[in-house]
Amino acid sequence: MSVERFDPAVADGRWQAAWDDARCFEADSASTRPKSYVLEMFPYPSGRIHIGHVRNYTMGDVLARYRKLQGFEVLHPMGWDAFGMPAENAAMEKGVHPGGWTYDNIATMKGQLKQLGFALDWSREFATCDPEYYGHEQAQFIDLYEAGLVYRKESEVNWDPVDMTVLANEQVIDGKGWRSGAEVEKRKLNQWFLKITQFADDLLTGLDSLENWPEKVRLMQANWIGKSKGLEFAFDLSNGDKLPVYTTRPDTIFGASFVAVAADHPVAQAVAADSAEAREFIALCKKGGTTAAALETAEKLGFDTGITARHPFSGEALPVYIANFVLMDYGTGAIMAVPGHDQRDFEFATKYGLPIPRVVASSVEEADKPFEGEAEAGDGVLVNSDFLSGMAVEEAKAEVIRRAEAGGWGKGTVVWRLRDWGVSRQRYWGTPIPFIHCDACGVVPVPKDQLPVKLPEDVDFQTPGNPLERHPTWKHVDCPKCGTAARRETDTLDTFVNSSWYFLRFASQPSDKPFDAAEVAQWMPVDQYIGGIEHAILHLLYARFWTRALAHVGALEVTEPFASLFTQGMVTHETYGRKVDGREVWYSPAEVDRTSEGATLKADGQPVQIGKVIKMSKSKKNVVDPEDIIRDYGADAVRWFMLSDSPPERDLPWSEAGIEGCGRFVQRLWRLFAQAGNGGAGADAQVDKALERKTHQTVAAVAEDIEALSFNKAVARIYELVGAVEKAELSASRSEAVRKLVLLVAPMMPHLAEEARKQFNLGMGLVAEDSWPEVDLALLVEDEVTIAVQHKGKLRDTLTAPKDASKEDLEALALASEKVQRSIDGAEIRKVIVVPGRLVNIVT
Repeated sequence: MSVERFDPAVADGRWQAAWDDARCFEADSASTRPKSYVLEMFPYPSGRIHIGHVRNYTMGDVLARYRKLQGFEVLHPMGWDAFGMPAENAAMEKGVHPGGWTYDNIATMKGQLKQLGFALDWSREFATCDPEYYGHEQAQFIDLYEAGLVYRKESEVNWDPVDMTVLANEQVIDGKGWRSGAEVEKRKLNQWFLKITQFADDLLTGLDSLENWPEKVRLMQANWIGKSKGLEFAFDLSNGDKLPVYTTRPDTIFGASFVAVAADHPVAQAVAADSAEAREFIALCKKGGTTAAALETAEKLGFDTGITARHPFSGEALPVYIANFVLMDYGTGAIMAVPGHDQRDFEFATKYGLPIPRVVASSVEEADKPFEGEAEAGDGVLVNSDFLSGMAVEEAKAEVIRRAEAGGWGKGTVVWRLRDWGVSRQRYWGTPIPFIHCDACGVVPVPKDQLPVKLPEDVDFQTPGNPLERHPTWKHVDCPKCGTAARRETDTLDTFVNSSWYFLRFASQPSDKPFDAAEVAQWMPVDQYIGGIEHAILHLLYARFWTRALAHVGALEVTEPFASLFTQGMVTHETYGRKVDGREVWYSPAEVDRTSEGATLKADGQPVQIGKVIKMSKSKKNVVDPEDIIRDYGADAVRWFMLSDSPPERDLPWSEAGIEGCGRFVQRLWRLFAQAGNGGAGADAQVDKALERKTHQTVAAVAEDIEALSFNKAVARIYELVGAVEKAELSASRSEAVRKLVLLVAPMMPHLAEEARKQFNLGMGLVAEDSWPEVDLALLVEDEVTIAVQHKGKLRDTLTAPKDASKEDLEALALASEKVQRSIDGAEIRKVIVVPGRLVNIVT
């Protein structure tokens, strides 16, 4: 390799092979070193890695390499979250088997990740679609079933009509399927559920211990779990029935102006039995969304049942409606509607001309203040509320509950927003649920010695629906209990089950069980987990539950899987497009020539519109292929760019100028390493000391920054040290600074560090297996300060002085300056003002 220029095309592959040969990054559970588990959320094998992957895994890699240099035994594994609908869609579109498509993608993406030189323990690699992996998952599912944490029941579900499968509430976004984007429908099906609600209180209180999680994520989980205290009571209905309801705001009971029930509530069903109009309305409700977000945004619709409910205090008759914004699965499936202080109730009451009384105001004087187009949900004092008027909200809540309990018509209670996790999915490419349906014995677990229940290979995707249900032989088996003909369960598990325990399998991989608890205890919890905030509820909540469930059945000791969580920002890029035949056509950055004046399409030289800087996406084609960038600039330049400029929790705008600058810095470092030298003669002692101090301060600061995941700050400090070394004269301190720089940049630019050490004799052995530079604590304390000297209000000179120099010494130093004497020019000095450690001001 040329001394003048670093060649990543040669160096990258050489050192990646050297690390593999030395098995540098294989974690040893038997090691006596302190252990550190660094993990990024594992990827779905969609075909190719994208820049978002590169940023995510670069951050984790820097931390893993740094901790290895610090003397830790580091577990930094990689695998594949490989089940799910995209593989089935590919099977339908391309006529391939989901397994073949998935494993081909894994091979491609693994090769791409290796090009970046990540310090990954590939010996622990697995894909969740490996029968060995999902066989152990089936065994855990049976364990949870036998412990009473798994059950099956008929329930109303979110049905995705495009993917033709059930979705959990968390997987419905704005009323649409999280993958397909189709409007979600409601259906009743027999489904498998996990009792996540049994752990609701523990999941909520456990958030308090997660001090190293982003507050936003903890708040999102707390809101989703949704613990609330309120009043449970029953309205007397005009038809003689009682209607149980629950309210978190019993203080607003005098503001109730109607009652609403869900479309599948018994009251609604009874009305529908005699009313075709009611039946039509209920059918309409079943087409709407089921999530809180969908209910907030949908138009509020209702059907007047003709039934009334008696107000428990005033005796007023309140109309009872079937409403599309009330769900049977939440609370009792019926609500006391208070339109003045709940926005959904407000919109409904406005649409149907119902009263909107005010019962909470900022003061008693504002009891008659009109509403300004929306409900007011805040605190205040009670107004227009009989015996509650004048009370504060909390006082009024307590008083209503007290009277309800004293009167025997209600009680104070706690409810949860969280619902049990429906894990049944009507599709092929997932973990088969390990149960058999027998007409005589009922639902029977598959014996564990028959696990894994493997997916059949010969499946047909030409017909919509679940291929397992249609398979001619796979589902037909004998009952393990009585031996008569029976049927396999044809639903598969939600893929979020696969990712709810994969971190345990990375830590321990015995062949005869999912993991060894003692070995897991050495590594868990994960010390640093890194991934997108979009998983705040879905994956992260499920993983916390699954870990607790395993602890509940005695399989684990740990209950919180991730000690520290970091949610990184996205990589963004501007978009390029133009209208073609009235529709928007998008172009990739590779197809466009971009200048400061604008952008043109390379194919025809005609202008294209430059759009917003947004998250990279295939649909907008504003993606950059990591392979192209690695080929042009090398892995280290790409890694350096991922860490530079933007704080890691914020979005990172991709720019060609940015990656070019990183490429130049790689070569700048190479030249510095090439000119390292070993001499010490001829250097001024003061400069020598200053560089030594700067080096040790940088080593300490970069260590702190990496531990804090403040990679952009670490990068800035390295830039500063490089500049200081470049300006320094040849000396022992300069040579030592360069040797330490090799180790400082090694977590970020590992190929460059290895190549420089080898080429320029800057140390012994692999950098990856070396130690982080030691710091002289005495050099972290500044013993000299820079003093500004002013005359006539202007800066005339700067001086270096001992930190503890006296006022007299500082005055003498200032007056001895030639620049200061030229400024004074013989004038009489009337006063000298000295601010120790900072300033000397001379007045003439």
